[in-house]
Amino acid sequence: MDNISVKINDDANKIEIDVDKIEIDVDKNDVDKIFTFDDIDDINDDKIFTFDDERHNGKPITRIEISPNGNYLITYSEEDRSIVGWNVEDKDKVQLKFDKTVKIDEDNQDEIRSLCVSDDKKLCRIYKKSNYLDSKFDIIDMNNKDKEIALSFDGKLYAILYCTFNLKGEFILYRYSKEKTRFKYRKIIWIYSTQTKNNKWECKRFYEIPKNYELISISKYDKVYLFSYSNDYIYEWNINTEKSVKIFDNNKDKNKIKTENIRIFSNEKFNILKVNDKIIVYSIELGIPIASLDINDDIQLYNFMNYTGLFLPSLFYYTPDKEIKYCWNSKYKNWFNKPLFDEQTDKPTGEPTDEPTDEQTKFVFGILNERVWKSKFYENMSKTKVIECETYKHLNVHLFDPYMDTVSTLFQKDTRDNKKKLTESIENLIKWEIYADFGKIRLEVFKKINTEWELISTRIENHPYLSYYNGDLIASSLFNNNDIVILTTLGIFIYTFSENNKSISLNYFYFMNADYYSTVEEMYKKIFSKSTLPLPNYDSFRLNGWASDVINNKSSLLKYGVDLLTFAIKEHKLELIDDIYKKCMTYFKEDPMNNKSFLSIITSAMPLLDEYYPEYILKYSSETNMIIDSSFYSIEHQNKNLHLYSFFQSPQIANLSKSLLWTKYYYKFYKLDRKTRKTNLFILLIIYYAIQVLMLLLTLPLYLATFYILSKYNFINNIYTPDAFSFIYFRTVKEFEYYFRKYIKDITTTPTIIFMIPYINFVNYSKDYNWFLELIRPQPSPFTKTINRSIYKTWNGEALINFKWNAYGKYFYAMIWILFMALLGCFTAAATIPKQYINEEVRQQLFIVSIIFGFIHLILEIRQFFYNITKWFYNFWNIFDIIAYVLSIYTSIYWLQTNDKNNNYLIQLLSFSCLFLDIKFLLFFRAFEYFGVYFAIIISVGKKIFSFLLVLFIIIISFAHAFYILLSPRSGYSLEQYNINSDDPNNPWKLAPSYNQIIDNDGNINSNPSMIQTPDKNTNMFIDIRTSLFAMYLFLAGDSSALSNWEYTDNPSIAILIILFSLLVVIYLMNLLIGLLNMEIGEDNNRVSYLIQKAEILAEIELFYLLPHQRRWQTWFPEVIHYYADVDKTRIEIERLIKEDKWDTKEFEMHERLLEKLQIKCNTIDNKVMEKLSALEKLEKSYHEKLEKLDKLETLEKSYCEKLDKLEKLDKIEKLLEEMHAK
Repeated sequence: MDNISVKINDDANKIEIDVDKIEIDVDKNDVDKIFTFDDIDDINDDKIFTFDDERHNGKPITRIEISPNGNYLITYSEEDRSIVGWNVEDKDKVQLKFDKTVKIDEDNQDEIRSLCVSDDKKLCRIYKKSNYLDSKFDIIDMNNKDKEIALSFDGKLYAILYCTFNLKGEFILYRYSKEKTRFKYRKIIWIYSTQTKNNKWECKRFYEIPKNYELISISKYDKVYLFSYSNDYIYEWNINTEKSVKIFDNNKDKNKIKTENIRIFSNEKFNILKVNDKIIVYSIELGIPIASLDINDDIQLYNFMNYTGLFLPSLFYYTPDKEIKYCWNSKYKNWFNKPLFDEQTDKPTGEPTDEPTDEQTKFVFGILNERVWKSKFYENMSKTKVIECETYKHLNVHLFDPYMDTVSTLFQKDTRDNKKKLTESIENLIKWEIYADFGKIRLEVFKKINTEWELISTRIENHPYLSYYNGDLIASSLFNNNDIVILTTLGIFIYTFSENNKSISLNYFYFMNADYYSTVEEMYKKIFSKSTLPLPNYDSFRLNGWASDVINNKSSLLKYGVDLLTFAIKEHKLELIDDIYKKCMTYFKEDPMNNKSFLSIITSAMPLLDEYYPEYILKYSSETNMIIDSSFYSIEHQNKNLHLYSFFQSPQIANLSKSLLWTKYYYKFYKLDRKTRKTNLFILLIIYYAIQVLMLLLTLPLYLATFYILSKYNFINNIYTPDAFSFIYFRTVKEFEYYFRKYIKDITTTPTIIFMIPYINFVNYSKDYNWFLELIRPQPSPFTKTINRSIYKTWNGEALINFKWNAYGKYFYAMIWILFMALLGCFTAAATIPKQYINEEVRQQLFIVSIIFGFIHLILEIRQFFYNITKWFYNFWNIFDIIAYVLSIYTSIYWLQTNDKNNNYLIQLLSFSCLFLDIKFLLFFRAFEYFGVYFAIIISVGKKIFSFLLVLFIIIISFAHAFYILLSPRSGYSLEQYNINSDDPNNPWKLAPSYNQIIDNDGNINSNPSMIQTPDKNTNMFIDIRTSLFAMYLFLAGDSSALSNWEYTDNPSIAILIILFSLLVVIYLMNLLIGLLNMEIGEDNNRVSYLIQKAEILAEIELFYLLPHQRRWQTWFPEVIHYYADVDKTRIEIERLIKEDKWDTKEFEMHERLLEKLQIKCNTIDNKVMEKLSALEKLEKSYHEKLEKLDKLETLEKSYCEKLDKLEKLDKIEKLLEEMHAK
């Protein structure tokens, strides 16, 4: 496998290519260099480095390898079977110095698969035999050819595929390890220390690659590149941080990519992938591909390099003849009038320049026509004839950091001379003029036409900043014809001029507020002295027009979007908020696979949106429901119910370094086993194995549990299994897995579909943190700060909770519960167990342990209290927690001081302490759905009716107050002294029950037959306002005995108050309360309330129980999470959303594709038409009913009119009769 590993070293400002044949060291600012290997004869011979033909006996060189730091170079000739070493230490010399020649054994005719060399001349060769998986290797010291270096764990070396050295000088070997069971192979990366001991290198670390992944290459920066066969993804995995990122997703040509057709060039900022005929430039900082190039399109490649300044090492590629071809056509060679080997660039000139004086020398090595070529690159590049490329205008050029040298130069200029005008021009073609006026900066661009300067573009920058110097100009510099950097007293401006559309756009602005020139120098030392431009601060976005320039530039929006949206929310700029939201969603819809990072702009600002504009969270949650970061939905058949099961889609590379001691021990055992198999000592091994089997049978359950735990956490492995203990366990596990997979094939599977949780970077914590400060006051994540119901109304929120709960939540929750159970058990035992079952010494120890556990919980609770006091009080359950802990601690201390079981105060403390501890125990069940729903109902409904309860409480207090005034004693009294003669009807002695005894015990008539029961404080509960309030509570609960001591006929006011209380409170308000409870329970989504409750529990665990570094573990807090959903349940859920008019196919085209995938027929327009038709039919029916009623009314009216006519006629007849009678 001819793998390539290419690196771009930002720290050294160079791009290095560590390929099987090339290394390129080139400054990334060499935008304008165009190179070609055409027309070789035109190049000076002293710039061509050719090795002496005697070195390889005149045979062609077919491979070049460079050491990690570029200090040593080797060449290999396949025909000559020789390797030659060359010193590259003196880089000022074109001629390399010959060092060593290593001949390959004539008997060894195997093809060399991989070569690598270290800076100290250690050479590793991997040979490929006829069988692809059969190979061998050797390591030699080129300073001592007879010295061969061995590796620890060199047994069972099978299919050695790759080797390299990293910058630390460590040796990395990738190979397959053959298992004894089922003829399977394990893919393992071994990392060795190159400190030679007894001619051997010892293994320091080793890692196992998952089965469905294949290694592409390993960079000298300890980055592993893997290809996934299952989905055609390419991942980058960092060995040091153990974090991975997906850098490529093939959605078009599935299963058409092979690892041998993949080349990867990378550094800390970019990954440049060559996949078949495509070059993909992936920005690690932005998390998106910023360019996709066709390797056969010369103009496209040139335009990209010219615009960005990023040299593409992948322009060099292998050809079938094993030589290097440069894919740039000769017709583009002289566009810059800069041939490949330019003798004039390093000559001093008398003209001043703004470029740094500490020029770094860069080189390219390559093979052409059986010769090694070496080219020297320079930073003094031509700045003429720049060809503009609109295709990459969406890229913000500062991503490639070409401005930092220019910025540094500007700050070094004399800042004491303030200016109102600056002029910049290059080679008399383009001229910039900058003017500083009050409250604005004016830029004018001129182009020289014939002999006259013609104004072709103008931009006026109005700024809102008030400055003593009114934004005076300090210095400026042209980066090239199109870009200008301007330093002012307000800050730094970077503008780009587009000659195509004659416009000037703002690429970068940083507000400094430097009213005094000395502040500019201080600002440079603090901010601009770093290697990259700082992110704009809050006030930078106040500049008119800067926000729109950021939004309209794709890379700028991704880089500054979070800060800009934060600014817009805090400044209540609704139009700007809406523009950012729509732009992010638009970019995501265009390419869900590569542009999902734009969603993180919205999710990172969700805490502020939740505070000021929660309607955007509802909108986002609705629009991103059931989406995927791919061009299509995939349905898989799972063997178990995985509905809403979340997972992190990334290669889970196992770090086996914890089992290094285990491997060393069993490797020695493995070698001993192999050596003694044909000797008499093998009988002793058999006896040893038999003893192990016997011990295994005696401790079978413990043996299995121990090995399972050790294997699960990678403390042991099955690379070497020579003894009975390891072999039996791992063989049993493999057999069980084999037969289990065979068995589950017959089980009915469930079709599931994969969705993406759209909350990108929502659960992540800041990478910049202080470990000790985080222990005191941890930084929150957007998840812990945003508790919004809209998030958990969809499956996305529930799947997010499931992921967190399964990843770490349930384990830490169990630990907290166990810790509390220790407190509860100790205190309850000490407070409850009678003396006859426990001695006082044990009871005392239990109380001491209770104090210790109580303080542990109390400290954690106090930490939460001071973290956010308002939020702590808002959580109702925290009150129970603090009371339970404080009471148990105080009671334990009080018991240890008094040790008096008969102390009534102590008994009351014990009683209430146990009560609150038991309630706290019950609260742990709120994390489980069966119980948590009811706890959620209690809290959510209680919050909504709290104001009503407050009104009810005030009314009860009012009645208690009225009864207290009416029924409290009007004169002095004593409960111990009899006072029956008092005229006070409210005197307790008057209200106390009296008894008549006519005959005494001797049978005589008693002269004083009346007896009175001695009253107490409860005889008249209205002697105190507190007991008066309690009497009203009892009356509300149905006990009116407190008011039964008075005669209502003699005290009508009491009867009136009782009637009013009964009607208003007992009957009306209590029934109203019951009705409100029913309404709130019905209206409230109890499952959403439960999920919010669980989210609060998880947020508490994250902030106060996880360690700072654990909150940064990628496996627990990934950027992107996916989840499975049952297809049938998905279909039901979508139909419900359609019915409720919550499913919109206009916003997301993928929603329409999902309907097609699930075969759901939905036409929202037809549905709306049908709804309108149904409404019209109802109106028509109602209209006909009204018409029928009108007809009936008309009939009645007609009949009524006829009767009226008859009555009128009768009246006339009656009058005539009367007149006749009168006559």
